[in-house]
Amino acid sequence: MRIRPAVVGDRTRPAPTPPPRTASDIRAAFADSAYVGLGFLPLGLAFGALVTQSGLHWWWASLSAALIYGGSFEFLLIGLVTAAAPLAAIAVTAFMVNVRHVFYALSFPLHRVAGRLGKAYGTFALSDEAYALTAGERARSWSSRRILWLQFFMHLYWAVSATAGALLGTLIPDGVTGLDFALTALFTVLAIDAVRDRRGDLPTPVLAVLSALVARLLFPSQLLLAAFALFTAGLLVRHFVTGRKPGRV
Repeated sequence: MRIRPAVVGDRTRPAPTPPPRTASDIRAAFADSAYVGLGFLPLGLAFGALVTQSGLHWWWASLSAALIYGGSFEFLLIGLVTAAAPLAAIAVTAFMVNVRHVFYALSFPLHRVAGRLGKAYGTFALSDEAYALTAGERARSWSSRRILWLQFFMHLYWAVSATAGALLGTLIPDGVTGLDFALTALFTVLAIDAVRDRRGDLPTPVLAVLSALVARLLFPSQLLLAAFALFTAGLLVRHFVTGRKPGRV
């Protein structure tokens, strides 16, 4: 015999919906992206200054940062544009520089981004830094809004710093060096954070280092692409080997 739960006044009340967490998601995304923005600042200033010093109008920096958002490819694009390179050469260069994003898509949490527009922007704004922050262990509970706001803030940092660099480009001395090292330092910090998040997963960073060394020795002209391919292949081999151990489901 089934016992029917009592209902007051024979009326069922819908469960209260929790309040939207938009404000908290924005604050969390801003906090997550703040130190990345500090790394973007000198690099964006250097890019903007390079745009104006190459003879292009300052708004080229803003347009490139807003619509291309390709980081290292944008630096290469300046030389290609000023040299009047054919579109085919520009397209091939863009593919070779940004093909690493194909590997990023394997673990980027796009499935947790809601809506077609959200997924479209999440795909467009998939940068190295956004991938490093969203693919970690602590990001598995992040909401769709938090992921998108994180990417938006990074996009905004890059666009603002590039525009400022273009407007102030004539004031930056030509002898200033070291601005380009900001990106290397930023990735070093992100790598350290990733290793700390997964302290028990020592084989993964070791495999990444070995992949980079092998690519440097065998494919120096295509180091990045070769390193990503070797690293992905190594992860797949490790997955199949550990997945077929006795007693594992």
